[in-house]
Order: sequence, then structure tokens, then C-alpha cells
Amino acid sequence: MNQKTKNLVLGGVLVALGTVLSFIKVFDLPQGGSITLCSMLPVMLFAYLCGTKWGLAAGFTHSVLQLLFGLNALKGITAEAVVGSILLDYILAFTVLGLAGVLKNKIKHDGLSFTLGCLIAGLLRYLCSFLSGWILWGEYADANFSPMLAGMSGNTLACFYSLAYNGSYMLPEIVITCVVAFVIMQTAGKQLKKLAGSVE
Repeated sequence: MNQKTKNLVLGGVLVALGTVLSFIKVFDLPQGGSITLCSMLPVMLFAYLCGTKWGLAAGFTHSVLQLLFGLNALKGITAEAVVGSILLDYILAFTVLGLAGVLKNKIKHDGLSFTLGCLIAGLLRYLCSFLSGWILWGEYADANFSPMLAGMSGNTLACFYSLAYNGSYMLPEIVITCVVAFVIMQTAGKQLKKLAGSVE
């Protein structure tokens, strides 16, 4: 089996795994967003093992699947909001997971380079969610969500509400993902790289 075929097979398996894990929700927020069982990790792992180009392709594929499963969330909103949400909540938000391998070969320690790459990719996804919440859903900002929002209104409330609301589920998921990523790379990194035919 040549490397391209091996990458396609591994990518298909890991994208499918990430999609399945996205349905296993540890915590759900009432207006959207949830902490899942490390659903970002399979695409991130593929990106680290096979490179950024392949990772971005897998992230994009994952984003399309997430969009198809999330179409109900786009009902009853304006056309502009639909387009913005497709881009920020789906296409960009999940495609950036393919950047988790950007530090490979830049940091010699696989556990550290993969974990930091996961942190970067996770924070980029959080940025997409923040921008979506601020720009597209700011009118739904709730000052009662947190004491720190008391007294805020308008655009300021929308900005800080999006930071707090999206952070309440994205940041814990990023931390959990990074911890699991480090453990996996420390315990099975060599075997995974061998399986993927990853070269230094």
C-alpha cells in the first residue's frame, strides 16, 4: 500500500471516529455548544501523523460532516446568518483542527509538539466560535450568564458574552484534548507513527 492510499484510509477512519465521538456529549449548553469525548482529537492526530496538508483536508471533510449533522440548527435564521454560521461554526472551525501538526519537527519531543499543536488548533476553533457568537448571535447575549457581564450592553455585551459562553465549553474541551493528546503520544506515539508510515 503506497503512502497516499495509507493516508486516505487512516484519514477516513479517524474522521469517522471524530464524527462518532462528537455525538458523545459530556455536557450540553442550552443555546448550543457542548463538551464532547475528545471529538477534535482524531483529526488532530491525523494532522500530526500525516502532515498539515492532509490534516486540513481531513478537517474540511470533518467540517462538512458536522455541517450535515447540524443543519437543523440553521433553520429559521436569515440568509446572512446561515452563510456566516456555515463558515465560522463549521467550515473554518473544524478545518483548523488540521493545523495540529504545525510544530512537528520544530519541537523534538513528540508529546510536547503534538500537545502544543492541539492547543493552537483548539484555540483557533475557539476563535471561530467566539467570532460567530459575537458577530452573528450577539443579539441573544444574556447579561445574566455571568456576574462579570453585569452592566454591559450592546456590542460590548455581545463580545464578552461570546467569550464567556463559548469559553465555558470550548476551553474545558481543549484542556481535556491536550491532556489526552500528551498521554497518547507519550504511550503510543512511536507505534502510531509507524502505523501511519510517518517520517521525520
